[in-house]
Amino acid sequence: MSSRASTSAALGAASALLMVTACAAATSSGTTSSPNSAVPAATTPDPDVGAPPGAEVLGRPAVGEPFKLTIGYSDTSALDEFEVTVDEVRCGEPLDPKALAHAAAPGTEPPPEEGKQYCVVSMEIRNVGKSEADWSADDAITLNVDDTAYSPTQSDNELAGLYAQYWSDQGKTDPSFGINPSSRSPEHAVVQIPVGDEPTTVWVASGNLLETIDGVEPGYLVQLRDTGRS
Repeated sequence: MSSRASTSAALGAASALLMVTACAAATSSGTTSSPNSAVPAATTPDPDVGAPPGAEVLGRPAVGEPFKLTIGYSDTSALDEFEVTVDEVRCGEPLDPKALAHAAAPGTEPPPEEGKQYCVVSMEIRNVGKSEADWSADDAITLNVDDTAYSPTQSDNELAGLYAQYWSDQGKTDPSFGINPSSRSPEHAVVQIPVGDEPTTVWVASGNLLETIDGVEPGYLVQLRDTGRS
């Protein structure tokens, strides 16, 4: 073969190689995500889901972790102060037979609303103020399933009252009747939520009501799930 033919063949092979490389590069660039097609960043869950809209969240304690309620009044400068601990929340289980023994029909558990289940929120209340003070969970808490809040109904509060009667027989005055400084007593709330749902938080208002004429009361958002926080 002449030197001219060899040179032509070499040039042809080189041209073919360049074309293949260019095509491969074009294909590769076509499969790379462009800035406009980037996957959106994952959204961070709202840590205050379950708190009433507009409420100041004073803390996010875990079950078993005490927190302090400071309750002021418009007609006096005195403050009521309590240390509250949410010990546990049980759902879908029979109510305590010791409490039901104080019902009008002793031992009889009234059925919940259709499609609902009873949840019992067990708390310990300690008066850390300077004088006798009272506090009740009846109108001051909600049990939440994500962003849906469930409050105790009148019939739920009547059932909670059975727990109060039982503990009164054991020498533990219900906080709603007033307890002295340094005294502690159990408090219970009964709330109905849909069957199959699991509560995620308990909102505890730093007051006697969830909301007053001045607006939504601040409070604590007790975490019922492991949030991984330190």
